[in-house]
Amino acid sequence: MLTKLAYRINSTLERTLPEQRLYLKSDQGTRFVRLRPMTQAIALAVGAALLTWTTIATSVLLLDSISAGSGRDQAARQQTMYESRLNALSTDRDLRAEEAVRAQERFNLALQQVSEMQEALLASEDRRKELETGIDVIQNTLRRTIKERDEARAEVDRITLALSEQTGSTRTGEGRAREAMATLDIVTSALAETAEERDAMEANAEKAREDAKAIADEKRQLELKNDAIFARLEEAVTVSMEPLDNMFRAAGMSPDDLLNQVRRGYSGQGGPLLPFSASSMGGKLTPDEIRANAILKGLDHMNLYRLAAVKSPFANPVRGSYRFTSGFGYRRDPKGAGTRMHSGLDFAGAYGTPIHATADGVVVEAGWGNGYGRMVKIRHDFGIETLYAHLSQIRVSEGQRVSRGDRIGDMGNSGRSTGTHLHYEVRIGGNPVNPMTFIRAASNVF
Repeated sequence: MLTKLAYRINSTLERTLPEQRLYLKSDQGTRFVRLRPMTQAIALAVGAALLTWTTIATSVLLLDSISAGSGRDQAARQQTMYESRLNALSTDRDLRAEEAVRAQERFNLALQQVSEMQEALLASEDRRKELETGIDVIQNTLRRTIKERDEARAEVDRITLALSEQTGSTRTGEGRAREAMATLDIVTSALAETAEERDAMEANAEKAREDAKAIADEKRQLELKNDAIFARLEEAVTVSMEPLDNMFRAAGMSPDDLLNQVRRGYSGQGGPLLPFSASSMGGKLTPDEIRANAILKGLDHMNLYRLAAVKSPFANPVRGSYRFTSGFGYRRDPKGAGTRMHSGLDFAGAYGTPIHATADGVVVEAGWGNGYGRMVKIRHDFGIETLYAHLSQIRVSEGQRVSRGDRIGDMGNSGRSTGTHLHYEVRIGGNPVNPMTFIRAASNVF
């Protein structure tokens, strides 16, 4: 059965692949090898399969090589763009810091001017009240003098009428005339003195009115100047507060809750920057006092923000030369353990590069950690913790209080690590957050 099948196959293939004979000649004789059509077909099929496999394998290798080369180039370009962006952010951070310093200087100068203008305004107000009191006294005196003058005139008329009506008296007409003239001289002198006093008082009253008008004009000028100063102060406070609000919101922290926590921790009071209050007589606050209170409230918020910023990790733990080698989030494990969550940032740099605390706090761990190698953990306010791992040397101890910028260790390669770098984590309420959020948020303010 197999022989018949082979015969039929050979007969069919013989039209395309005729039988071939390969002669081999030697000293003993001549031999030949017969290549049937089916044998040739099998040989051709095996050769074609080998050729196809070789072509596919070569193509796969070439594609892998090309993709690997383009991936490295793309990674290099992305690294270059990332470093350029970091340099730009660093430059912008420095500019923001300079602008903040200049804004603070302008604010201090404006606050000093407001204090001086407020003192001048209070002095002018006291002077105006004194002039109003003087004017009232002068007007009362003038009214009294006019009344006395009218009474004297009435008395003269009465005396003159009485003299003219006198008859049958033992006094002679010449004596009565002398008495009347003497009386008239006395009354005339009194009236002249009264008129002079009246004129002097009217002149004083006119001068007082002119002084009051000048003081009122000066007061209006002071009010306009104070209004301009208040407007500048309000603008400065608004411009200074907005970046701080954005910084804490970008870090995922509620500014209102943060300010309440800082206020509870720093509840002491002092002399400077106390708000204006109404007088003990129950008077209402003036518009300027209301605006001043709003500015002082903004300054108080800025001061609380400053305290919160010092207590929060808005800083870079590495100040020397470095590059980011791994970000926050899921990644392929460098030890080949599959895809895993990377809960921090990796800063690669020279062995022994100083590592600094990013905020004020207390060291709660300083030693060897599983997978972290030599590590330091610092507890900050507001439920924030920072962790610094893979150190070559630890320079703090548990329970030690540190400040922002203090050197806490050196960069190394301890623990589960493939090279010298710092693993930096930020946790809020025990949950890891992206440290780059804090670094970028601070770059817009400090």
